[in-house]
Amino acid sequence: MTFFRHSVVLFALLVAACGKEEAPPAPPPPSVGYIVINEQPVTLTTELPGRTSAYETSEVRPQVNGLVEARLFTEGDLVRKGQPLYRIDSQPYQAQVANARAALARARAAIASSEALARRYGELVKINAISKQDYENAQTTAAQARADVAAQQAALRTAQIDLARTTIRAPITGRIGRSVYTTGALVTAAQADPLATIQRLDPIYVDIQQSSADLLKLRQQILAGKVAREGDARVKLKLEDGTTYGPEGRLRFADVTVDPTTGSQIIRALFPNPNGLLLPGMYVRAELVEGTQAQAMLVPQRAVSRDERGKATVMVVGQDNKVTPRTLETTRTLGQNWLVTSGVKPGDRVIVEGGANLRPDMVVTPSRYDPDAKPAAGAGRGQAPNQATNQAQDK
Repeated sequence: MTFFRHSVVLFALLVAACGKEEAPPAPPPPSVGYIVINEQPVTLTTELPGRTSAYETSEVRPQVNGLVEARLFTEGDLVRKGQPLYRIDSQPYQAQVANARAALARARAAIASSEALARRYGELVKINAISKQDYENAQTTAAQARADVAAQQAALRTAQIDLARTTIRAPITGRIGRSVYTTGALVTAAQADPLATIQRLDPIYVDIQQSSADLLKLRQQILAGKVAREGDARVKLKLEDGTTYGPEGRLRFADVTVDPTTGSQIIRALFPNPNGLLLPGMYVRAELVEGTQAQAMLVPQRAVSRDERGKATVMVVGQDNKVTPRTLETTRTLGQNWLVTSGVKPGDRVIVEGGANLRPDMVVTPSRYDPDAKPAAGAGRGQAPNQATNQAQDK
């Protein structure tokens, strides 16, 4: 009986010993990929909406009254400065020129007679053959005749100018639009509607709207020496279909007035347009090269997250490979990076891969992040794509 009792106890102890499992080993520190923060020169750019506008615009208007006899151009063509565009009935103006010429001839004939009389009276007054009053009257008549000649010359010139204006010429070189008036239409010098409009499209302006606050901030950075600017700022264009316009433009000026309703200023850039691809009124996106910041720190956007207060934070590999959170001060994005002013310093190792479930003071296995490396087969979840390869090479 005693043997049986001991056997049962021994069997129970053996079963209990077999039921216990060994404690699993502690997991290795998670692998992360990092980049090293360095100061580097960067080109500051900003993308803003804009509209194209013609370099020069001229509304063709009549300067005399009359019927349009002929249109001398094809709508949409390139016209040159001084090229005839319309011809107005010139017969009334030819008659005015003839009348002015006749009046001038009459005035010149009168001046010859009055000047001869004044000379004769001058001789007679010396011998007291006539009174001084008659001599002065003769001189006055001669002076009036000379003034009449000058007036008739001016009238002839005015008539000739009006006659020349019956042929309406292009005031500038450019593309001419549709003709609002046709042959036979009556036009006047005081009419409100133009006959046609000419626009010079090469070069062409792009009017860009930028916040006055952003412009003020940029000016302050330039004055403080944080941003360097050389000459006219370069501008690139993206067209309505998303393509990039080939030639670069140059920034010409920023308007001195801020729109009180939008708080923005108009910036004007000038672009070459030799093929006429850009037309007035087109919507474009303009990328302005504002300047160069000599000592800038860039942090990839993929490394940045937001805390509960909405501030940008990153994880940094600190001493003993422990994770430390940092709060960043950012100003803008440049491509896929944030431009950072504080929160990190040169030499910091910022985690860009494998940092999803990290906690402060957690120990990690860091390695430099290689964006071109391919993940190795069997790489664990949460491991940086290049970690398995680096660990295999270390072995």
